[in-house]
Amino acid sequence: MRESPRTAAELVADRPAALPDDPALRASIRRARAEESRLLGVLDDDPTGSQAVHDVQVVTVLDEAAYEDAFAAGQMAGGAGVCFVLTNSRSLPEREAADLSRRAARDLLAVARRRGAQIDLISRSDSTLRGHVIAEVAAMTDALRSVTGRGPDAVLFVPAFIEAGRLTVGDNHWARTGAGMVPVGETEFARDRVFGYAASNLREFLVSKSGGTIRPGDVTSITLDDIRAGGTSRIRSVLAGARNGAWVVVNAAEYSDLEAVAHAVLIAGRAGQSFLFRTGPSFVRALSGLDPRAPLRGQDLAPARATISPAAHGLVVIGSHVAQTNRQLDALLAAGHPRPVVLDAEAVLNGAPGAVAETAERVVGGLCSSDVVLCTSRTLVMGALDRSAAEPDDLTVARAVSGALADVVRLALDAQPAWIIAKGGITSHDVAVRGLGIRRAEVAGQLFPGLISVFRPADALPGAIGMPYVVFPGNVGDDEALADVVALMHGAREVGRARARRDAARPSL
Repeated sequence: MRESPRTAAELVADRPAALPDDPALRASIRRARAEESRLLGVLDDDPTGSQAVHDVQVVTVLDEAAYEDAFAAGQMAGGAGVCFVLTNSRSLPEREAADLSRRAARDLLAVARRRGAQIDLISRSDSTLRGHVIAEVAAMTDALRSVTGRGPDAVLFVPAFIEAGRLTVGDNHWARTGAGMVPVGETEFARDRVFGYAASNLREFLVSKSGGTIRPGDVTSITLDDIRAGGTSRIRSVLAGARNGAWVVVNAAEYSDLEAVAHAVLIAGRAGQSFLFRTGPSFVRALSGLDPRAPLRGQDLAPARATISPAAHGLVVIGSHVAQTNRQLDALLAAGHPRPVVLDAEAVLNGAPGAVAETAERVVGGLCSSDVVLCTSRTLVMGALDRSAAEPDDLTVARAVSGALADVVRLALDAQPAWIIAKGGITSHDVAVRGLGIRRAEVAGQLFPGLISVFRPADALPGAIGMPYVVFPGNVGDDEALADVVALMHGAREVGRARARRDAARPSL
């Protein structure tokens, strides 16, 4: 039976009051991490996990030297010693995703050992629960055991994404929609063809995703009562009872919940406990002790290249097919300013010669006079590359089309776009790696509080270095959010005014 939507306040009405925001606690977490030489390695299964953090490094390659450079660059700039490794593993079959996670975790552990540091490892994934949850954590456990001789005492499952309205209360995970807060199992994300699920209760979700290898009694949780009424001692007690890699669901409806747990985790680590983490974006900020940063505006978004004119046009690349993205694309095009260029997905999948080159020519031509929206044809392709052959899985199709989009972007770099926005997780990864040649970049911050990161490529193709690259998840933002982001890239400081201007410019229907 479907539940009626609720407000966030209704979800926590019978829980203890939230702990106050505590900058001193965050400073204490940062200080403890620095004193203990404790790094943070985040294996991110698409490029969107950095939405809650700033002044950290992201790496797109499996390369220990790149991890070394990332930690060094971050610490030289006074950062938190955080390195995101963008694995894009959500686009891969389970076995390949696990192998990749195992290798990346092992290499991060090796880098930490050479630096004489400790490291916490996070498997960062979708706050709406899509991804290779069990397999990737199992692979990281293997890596930890092979390098240190022991596995984790517990795996903390923390999918909350506070800024996006993805909250965990009573062990149930909730998502904010236009109608209100609904159980995540009742959202469109739960109907994903590859990673679909039914359970909103996170204990039941883990049991289901494990295929029965995790039993209901194997999973414990840190409740809001534990956090808000019991405090550090109660959280530590729950953690101390976890053994042999047991899963622990972490409830959270505010950042103060996450920061209280992060603080307790550090204390438990000093006492000898070891943890792995499967999280959404928000817990990364909490465990690193970062303060929030105001959204980027104005000169923060200007290209850091003398060769780019401030009046130059930008490129929006859309591969995501979730309904949210389609609505956002419609709203952007309704104002009539960007020039749409469509890459025919069927033509790409059927090997039509020249499909990529011809599309790139139209993008380059369009950028001479306006912003360009490069998107795939909006009919989701699920058929075969060869109609006479067995159908490939959906991830294979998605990778092929996303790769073609990235190839178009690479060819279009000659037009020197002032900025690029990529919409969708797999799309934004492929555009970063294959289109822009990014090996390492800095997360400058976000366009909205904790939402939609802006990368500054540091090691990339010459045409991409210093260019703002906006990583926009497919499942984030209201219907006007994409148009708002384009307005911000053109210098708007208040998106409300930009919306009013767009509404005035639209023809009456």
